[in-house]
Amino acid sequence: MNTELMNEELQDFIQKYDLYGCIQCGRCTGGCPVTVRTNLNVRRFVNDSLNKDMLDDLAKLPEIWDCTACNTCAVRCPKGLKPLEVLMGLRSILVVEQGTVQSTVRDALESVFLEGNPWSKSRAMRSDWMEGLDVKIAEPGEKVENLIFVCCTIAYDPRVQMQAKNLVKLLNKAGVDYGFIGEGEACCSSEVHHLGEDDLLEEMVESNTELLNEYDAARIVTISPHCLSAFKNQYPDLKAGVIHYTQLIAELLKEEKLTISKEFPQKIVYHDPCFLGKQNGVYDEPRAILGQIPGAEIVEFDRRRERSLCCEGGGGKMWVESDSKKERLAETRAKDAGELGASILAVACPFCVLTLDDAVKAKGLEEQMRVAEILEIIGDLVE
Repeated sequence: MNTELMNEELQDFIQKYDLYGCIQCGRCTGGCPVTVRTNLNVRRFVNDSLNKDMLDDLAKLPEIWDCTACNTCAVRCPKGLKPLEVLMGLRSILVVEQGTVQSTVRDALESVFLEGNPWSKSRAMRSDWMEGLDVKIAEPGEKVENLIFVCCTIAYDPRVQMQAKNLVKLLNKAGVDYGFIGEGEACCSSEVHHLGEDDLLEEMVESNTELLNEYDAARIVTISPHCLSAFKNQYPDLKAGVIHYTQLIAELLKEEKLTISKEFPQKIVYHDPCFLGKQNGVYDEPRAILGQIPGAEIVEFDRRRERSLCCEGGGGKMWVESDSKKERLAETRAKDAGELGASILAVACPFCVLTLDDAVKAKGLEEQMRVAEILEIIGDLVE
């Protein structure tokens, strides 16, 4: 590559991520939760990315795959920058320009392109979870107040399908005007972005925007925080606003269209998902829902809200294995919940369910507590 072209690409990279705005204070690295178990140094990556001779070499370093996109570095940055996006940009150099990725990453990206999901599942099976349920499917052009977007993981993984099933039950009880998309739904591509495939991301954003804008929806309601974050931050041309289901359920409870009436005498600690909290500022609504459960005792982690400890499920980490042998953050989280005496570790994200489930088992805490998504908890408690 000639020097002029290298300089041009470097300047594009610098401007895209506002690298000159970084004051090298180190708060990004100081707050990064994965530094306790990996060699990731976010500040150093930002600084070294200013060197045109280092971009390709930086993209080859395994540490760029340790980032979980939890957004702690952005929350802590005094200049309002997003250092994590520099790491995503380096991943893109590796994936798009050099084509060198782990086989699990390659397979996930190929599956999104071919089947509209990263789990190598048939597109035709996306709505199988609806069988036996009274589900309202919206048609393109139909006026609908709440257009529900399910999420690939929830649609295909039996462990978390209860989220979608219980949401249907609650919406029907509340008499809410809603509609699901059905088999036409495709991956929001949040993790496509975090895995560095910007070309595929651009294609998916374009096709999903076209699909979602065909509906006359007052708002789009996502079940997964990852879909919420993608639509709010990667989809500039969506006509409808986007909210998370916890915001909708909290609204319905406040309006008394739903009532949590059954006793649930459990000690519950809520884990803030990074993509719901630190990425999009949704902290109060999940707590408002849990706070209305009769008989439940709600306790809090020391590390909560914007200081919440990442479970390591985001940033494409569901398809990237870390070489670190140190305790996973999800295991630390499960241990902390155990020390609080919690019987329920509550979450509001399918990835958190899966990572924390594994962590509870790894720590031998299955008899003391279980991991439960909020919709899983309240599904049978609501009148």
